[in-house]
Order: sequence, then structure tokens, then C-alpha cells
Amino acid sequence: MDIADNIVRVQERIAAACGRAGRRPEEVKLVAVSKTVSPERIRQAYDGGLRDFGENRVQEASAKRPPLADLDATWHLVGHLQTNKVRHARELFQYIHSVDSLRLAEKLDNAAAPGRARLPVLLEVNLGEEPSKSGARGGEVLQLAEGVGPLPTLELRGLMVIPPFFEDPEQARPFFRRLRELAAMIQSRNLPGVSMGELSMGMSHDFEVAIEEGATMVRIGTAIFGPRE
Repeated sequence: MDIADNIVRVQERIAAACGRAGRRPEEVKLVAVSKTVSPERIRQAYDGGLRDFGENRVQEASAKRPPLADLDATWHLVGHLQTNKVRHARELFQYIHSVDSLRLAEKLDNAAAPGRARLPVLLEVNLGEEPSKSGARGGEVLQLAEGVGPLPTLELRGLMVIPPFFEDPEQARPFFRRLRELAAMIQSRNLPGVSMGELSMGMSHDFEVAIEEGATMVRIGTAIFGPRE
């Protein structure tokens, strides 16, 4: 498998989806999800031009980072974060997509080392209300944003969603649209410390639909690295 060729194909698909939506490809950040991917293959993706990588687990990321310490990359936590791992997460990641409670946000805030830059975070929303998935319910997100915005070491930048899986990606469209509408509603409240400029939505199976609905970050694993072992 040629990772560099896969990156080119994904970037072409991103550009085509942006064209259909009247957007510029530069408006969409490609986050390569490297869960279970070896450091060697992550380095190949870096050599192919990618600079943003997403990991699902703190422990796995901790093991991978030392051999990749020379890369000028931004590391995103895109999986569920347990409260007992927040201090380690703040050391490993420059972006967290999965804040789903005020308790977790407060622990992340308290775990900041003195003098460290504010940590960009997104609120994860469980729009499908699936018991197996993390995330705040849609009706809880405004209140959560009100609580997270004032925390001094966090920077609330938007929302993230993982919709239910559908064979037909078009069936995910209402979930992406709902996330965009939620973000617009929260933005209209002009809450202190809150920006809703980022929408992290869309994975290998459905990212083109997500882009058409306003995604600013897409989290792509399989289409870049191939099926997980």
C-alpha cells in the first residue's frame, strides 16, 4: 500500500467535495487517524505532506510519540478521554476533540502546567444518542459550552460528532447538518471564551458528505492507512 498515493486521492476527494459545496479545500483540515498504525507508517504519511495526526487512546499515543519526536506535527486526541488520564493527555496532545462533560473539562483545566499555552478543545456531541458512544446529548451542549468557555487554560473552538454508521453515507447527512446548526446556535449567544468555528465531522466512509455540510476537520484513517490490523 502506497500511503503517499492514498493521501493524494483523499485530498482530491476533499477538493471535489469542497467544489460541490462552494468551499475552498484550504477550509478543511485533514487529520490522519493513526490508531493502531505503526510509527514507521505515520512517518510515511508525514513525508507525504500530512502534519495533523489523530490518536484514540492516551496509552497508545504515549508509546508512539518518542520515535516520532522529531516530527513537526500536531497531535489530536479524537477518542474518549478518561478523567484519570487528563494530565498525560495535556502533555501528549495539542488538540482534544472529545470533551464531553464539564467535569472532564475542569480536570483538563486544572492539569495545565504553569506557563503552557491554552489547549484547543472541541465538545463531542452524541447526536445519535447511542449508549455505546461518548458525547453530550444535543440538548446539553449549550450548557456545557457555557461552563467550558470561561476555563482559563482551555480554548473552546467548536464541536465534534461521530454519527451512527450507515452503509449509505447520505444517511449521515442529517447528523452533520444538526451539528452545524447547533454550532450556529451556540455562536449566536456570544458566550465568553466560546468560538464555534470548528466542526470535526466525517471519517473515511462519509467525509465527503460531512464537508458538504460544513466540516472544517475530517478524521481519516482507513482511506490513508488501509484497514486496521
